[in-house]
Parts: sequence; structure tokens; C-alpha cells
Amino acid sequence: MPSTIRLHRVLATSPEKVYRAFLEADAVAQWLPPSGFVCTVHHLDPKVGGSHRMSFRNFTTGQSHSFGGDYVELVPGEKLVYTDRFDDPNLPGEMHVTVLIRKVSCGAEIEITQAGVPDVIPAEACYLGWQDSLSNLARLVEPEINQ
Repeated sequence: MPSTIRLHRVLATSPEKVYRAFLEADAVAQWLPPSGFVCTVHHLDPKVGGSHRMSFRNFTTGQSHSFGGDYVELVPGEKLVYTDRFDDPNLPGEMHVTVLIRKVSCGAEIEITQAGVPDVIPAEACYLGWQDSLSNLARLVEPEINQ
């Protein structure tokens, strides 16, 4: 049965900045791939009904996997809901990702739910990858550089 991954993180930044990091191709390519991977964003149309397509390449082996999906719900600074499907037939099904962003006293709280993760992907591997990704996200959005 497909897994559901739940993550929680507080970032010292604004909800709007976190929201933008999920919707700008250059930002996604920088923070989303876990350590040891590079990301190419092939297409990103961040609107309800729009779609995204990208690939992650293992920097050590050169092997890559591609995936894409659709944007289901977008509430600026508060919520994103999108789908992901792997191109690899060994990774079947559609994942549904919900990102909730809430302003808190010290920044932005995010809750991510990734439902429908294929059975062949161990849940602990998802958590490990997401931990890397969220650390990368923090490095991108927390600095306040005003120039």
C-alpha cells in the first residue's frame, strides 16, 4: 500500500518567500533535490491547471529519473496542492502533495503531506530526502539580503 509522508518545519522567513520557492523554477532546482542530486526543471507553469516537469540526476552515477504533475490548488503564501507522477513504470501511481504555510511569531511554519508514494520507495528514504530538501530550502529562504 502506498505510503504517506508527513513533514513539519519552521523557517525564519516569511510565508510569501517560502511559497515563491515552490513556484519559481530556478529556486526549485536549487532546493528540492536532496544531497547528491542535481535538478533540471523542464517546465513549470504555476497556476491551477498548470503543470510541472523535472528530473533529478544522481551526481555519482549519472542516472536520472523524471517526473511531473499538475497544480491542483494554489493560495498565495498559504497553500499549494500538486500531483507528481514518475515516468518510470516501476514507480506507478500518482502522488498528491499538500504544502500548508502559516505565519508564526518567528517566521513561517510549513506542513507537507506527500500521499501515494510508490511501495517500492522506502518511507525512511523519503524522509531522509525531504530532510535534505528542507535544509536546502532553509538556506535559500532564510537569508534576508536587502541590496
